[in-house]
Amino acid sequence: MRIEQHLEARARAAICECLGVQAPALIRPTQDATLGDYQLNGLLPLSKQLGKPAKELATSVLPGLLKVPTIASATVAGPGFINLTLAPAWIAKQLQDDMGQSRLGVTPADRPMRIVVDFSAPNIAKRMHVGHLRSTILGAALVKLLRMIGHAVIADNHIGDWGTQFGLLLAGMKRTESSDPLRHASVEALERIYQDATALAKSDASFLEEARAELAKLQSGDSENRSIWERLVSISRTELEQLYALLDVSFDYWLGESAYHNMLEPLVNALLEQGIAILDAGAICVFFTEPPELAALKTPLIVRKSDGAFLYATTDIATVKYRYEHFQAEVCLYVVDSRQKLHFKQISAVIAKLGLPVTLKVVDFGSILGADKKPLKTRDGGTIALYALLEEAQARAAEAVKEEGLDVSEQEMLRVARAVGIGAVKYADLRQNRLTDYQFDWDKMISFQGNAGPYLQYAYARVRTLFQKGGLDFDAFEAAPITLAHPSELSLAKQLLRLDEVVHQAAESYLPHVLCDHLYAVARQFSNFYQECPILKAAPKERLSRLSLAKMTALELGMGLELLGIEALERM
Repeated sequence: MRIEQHLEARARAAICECLGVQAPALIRPTQDATLGDYQLNGLLPLSKQLGKPAKELATSVLPGLLKVPTIASATVAGPGFINLTLAPAWIAKQLQDDMGQSRLGVTPADRPMRIVVDFSAPNIAKRMHVGHLRSTILGAALVKLLRMIGHAVIADNHIGDWGTQFGLLLAGMKRTESSDPLRHASVEALERIYQDATALAKSDASFLEEARAELAKLQSGDSENRSIWERLVSISRTELEQLYALLDVSFDYWLGESAYHNMLEPLVNALLEQGIAILDAGAICVFFTEPPELAALKTPLIVRKSDGAFLYATTDIATVKYRYEHFQAEVCLYVVDSRQKLHFKQISAVIAKLGLPVTLKVVDFGSILGADKKPLKTRDGGTIALYALLEEAQARAAEAVKEEGLDVSEQEMLRVARAVGIGAVKYADLRQNRLTDYQFDWDKMISFQGNAGPYLQYAYARVRTLFQKGGLDFDAFEAAPITLAHPSELSLAKQLLRLDEVVHQAAESYLPHVLCDHLYAVARQFSNFYQECPILKAAPKERLSRLSLAKMTALELGMGLELLGIEALERM
């Protein structure tokens, strides 16, 4: 249940009953838990409308609020706020009901939509590096969150598999001595060929012309170049899939830039015919008179260069058109770094001019910083390969597990280290507000204390171990009536009850850190409950109640970790 929505509806009804007006209650969580759980703020603006002090209105509304079974107490505070405290019996009943549902009470969105999430998007023939980490992890989490609240979500990996770099690669490979330069090629080797070819093109005009000619042959359908390109894509795809398997990230489609190549010329012609684009100094451009933000920049969007070449912008417009026509997409989310916001604002403006009813939203994010508070690099200033970073995470996780003295056998260590290490990297990224930069810190990341992935995994495993110690089958255990007599029981239950609200907020605002904050609070509240309330040694009725509360904790932590793409371990 979305508690704030529920309280808003009940409080609106109480305001209407007691004051005879329809007005929003403006329910918000209290800043100080000692004053209550939620606060009704709507009487302050209403006092101006009715010409009465807000405190007087609040006093009049109290009788209506106290009729609501959800509310245990309501008190007037300050100039006319009302602090509301939830009824423990109502909380307990809601938790019991939620525990019996596969989605733990998470409700569907009011209006489910068809949403394409465009994320990760590496380039063919180049290794994924740490710069791809945030897009990949954030995008995968958003896919899960949006699906959880009922949206039809399509995960699309818009890989860079077309364009100028392939001319350089083709020319570079053809200058090697090997008759079959791709026979033993890896992505790392292809990356070196590309780097060497790029450097050569800057100093050798004839080589640059070779590269342009090879690209033109590829794009015109030359069979030899097409065959080499297909093998380039295959080599890269194989290595990318291994990396995504390690991250437990999957896509519904891998529609790269090449998928839209045949759409580009008709698209540009349509832009010209509709007067959206014009010829300017040999290039075809879209100029913006609106929105004001784009008009003020006086920067056109070039869709075809004077030499006839198409650009990323052309492909991006064609991609949106394809997604609307083939996927019936209503929303396209682009999980990209903040530097690309202007580009997608321009694309969105062109889509509007074309009359396509698709909303484009940029889910942007900050940078990952090193100890020097500059973008994370290797010691020699190069980019960090993502696979190397994940391997180091697993090695450090194995050491951390040993240092903690956890009950993990040698046979289990590889799997546990992988789950803990990869989970730690993911959680460290997702727990940050995506709009901010964050500093990469191995010690804080792979920690069984504080707000870190291993801490949450351990909290989940702790509950499962509790059931094992009690000789109980966790999955078969049916929730018993819950009583919330102890303050730690009540605090934990209140936190657990917020799941529906939190999942919706995280999904609808594209901010997974909201879910991370909630899970960390659940784990901390459970730790307090575990320390202060005996469970297995409690009296029979109390024991069953506390076991039910513990099971709901594990179910919620497990679901939350799954939504973040982190494996929940049953034993640690």
